[in-house]
Amino acid sequence: MLWNQLDQSVILGWDFYGPVILFVVFVALAVPVWAAIGASAILMLVWSGALPLSLVGEKLFSGIDFFALTAVPLFILTGDVLVRTGLSRKFLDVAEALTQFAKGGFGSATVLVCGMFAAISGSDAAGAAAVGRMTIDRLVESGYPRPYACALVAAGACTGILIPPSIAYIIIGLVLGISASTLFLAALIPGVAILLSILATNVIMNRLNGWEGGGNISMSEYFSRLGTSLKSGWYAFLVPGIIFYGIFSGRLTPTEAGATAVVVTILMGFFLKTLKLSDFPAMLVSSAKVNGVILPIIAFSAPLAEALAIIGVPQGFVSAATSVSDNPMVLIFMMICILIAAGCVMETTPNIVILAPILKPLADDIGMNEIQFCIMMITALGVGFITPPLGLNLFVVAGITGESILKIAYRAVPFVLCMLIVTLMIAYMPIISTALLPDIYK
Repeated sequence: MLWNQLDQSVILGWDFYGPVILFVVFVALAVPVWAAIGASAILMLVWSGALPLSLVGEKLFSGIDFFALTAVPLFILTGDVLVRTGLSRKFLDVAEALTQFAKGGFGSATVLVCGMFAAISGSDAAGAAAVGRMTIDRLVESGYPRPYACALVAAGACTGILIPPSIAYIIIGLVLGISASTLFLAALIPGVAILLSILATNVIMNRLNGWEGGGNISMSEYFSRLGTSLKSGWYAFLVPGIIFYGIFSGRLTPTEAGATAVVVTILMGFFLKTLKLSDFPAMLVSSAKVNGVILPIIAFSAPLAEALAIIGVPQGFVSAATSVSDNPMVLIFMMICILIAAGCVMETTPNIVILAPILKPLADDIGMNEIQFCIMMITALGVGFITPPLGLNLFVVAGITGESILKIAYRAVPFVLCMLIVTLMIAYMPIISTALLPDIYK
């Protein structure tokens, strides 16, 4: 119905349908997403006449010619160094010591270490792979069914794009012209809320099924173990500490914080003798591969957004959506459904590039705060990462464990529901996203 409304409100021709069909075909043929977006964008530019082809190269360069974008490869590299130096295991030791008092303690520790890793790497897939390799076998040994252990890691890893500093917030800030530092501050409460909801869901599921025991320790023993883990791994927390303090105090930009974190992590690796010069080629190649997927997508976002605007797709979507209903609550729910569905089938970056310029005018039309819209969008995309049967994080953990994707998807349902509840709260309660912001943003 909405598509028919869109077709009537804006006269769309093959300059729109052709590139869309080409994009779907390329994705179905497993062509890299950046190439599918690039080919579709160029075809749309040619057919619509939105931009002379002679200027496409200039547009591609201008799309990535931002100082703030330098933070993306830096955070990716920091996460890679963190794993190779073994510092990520220090986070796990501390998280386990923090949760040892409760039944289901190691499950809760797994969720916490996902959040800690998210506060450095800013990537959900990296978090799922890194934390999954450290924890899934131990979760099974603790009594959890393997499919549930995989689902727990996949859900916890969603915080990679939700807890600042996040690559997703840097990108959506560039696409919509909003400060990444402001988005980081706004995302703090929502990101922690998602983390706590996943943790609470795991505690409930563990109590209902009796998977993991434990929790029978005295207070003196608890603090003794916690003190020991902090004493042996306190230095690992210097990295997230530098990032958070630098960004939120205003002393460092996200790019400067990322650069500082890389240097500090590398120096720690040398000091601890867990990192050698021979590790650098593989480490840099690994980070470059991830960055090489993200940057071309961002580069093609500028000409694609310009072509869509000239054709009138964002304006047409607003007209079509408001003709279906003029109730802001209904329209917000409609946007959430679109974002979760998109998050199931594509990574965050292409979803932001394609959907943010289309949905933002609708959010403006219903009077939604632009900061709240960004937080809602990224959170809803995060829910899509574990939404059965196509959630991307489900495939990541299935790939590293060999477990059936359908079994993991079934076990992920409780986490999808808890994250959806928080997403709806973010969407309908602006204070959650704006509580920490200056009045000018509210």
